[in-house]
Amino acid sequence: MVFAHDTEMTLQAVVELVNTAGEPDLLTRVEELDEFYDRWGYTGRHERTRAELDDVRASREGLRTLLLADRDDAAAMVNDILREAHAVPRLVRHDPLDWHIHAEPLDAPLATQIAVEAAVAMIDVIRDNESSRISVCAIEDCASIALDLSRNRSKRFCSVTCGNRAAQQAYRARRG
Repeated sequence: MVFAHDTEMTLQAVVELVNTAGEPDLLTRVEELDEFYDRWGYTGRHERTRAELDDVRASREGLRTLLLADRDDAAAMVNDILREAHAVPRLVRHDPLDWHIHAEPLDAPLATQIAVEAAVAMIDVIRDNESSRISVCAIEDCASIALDLSRNRSKRFCSVTCGNRAAQQAYRARRG
């Protein structure tokens, strides 16, 4: 494990969320947001409304900027997110996780919860100087984010699909 379990889960969730933006947009229905919320184990306020969906969708670009920022810029963004949300770190335990950090206010809207959790996860990325583990997918025509949590830092693609496409392209290039 590169980071603490909750940090890795948060980074995976935020990368998945950011990667829903694009053509086609993969987060257009409240039910899709419900599935995201449940899949990643969020525990705070969740209104299940179109307004909440719109707020979360609107947050994706800022989250993408945070994930791809250089270390100093990311640190400034983290501080801004935490200050604006009036975040106060606290240790919590809930199934299936043991003690971990939450910092968002208990009644924070879902978009704020996600942003604060992303900021807290990015603290570990910044402190450990591991921002190279977050990059744009290595396949030419893909703008999704790839998160490399491997020991040997070998992940270059956002998904198996892009990895397979790259392998096919390399094979065709070798065959001439």
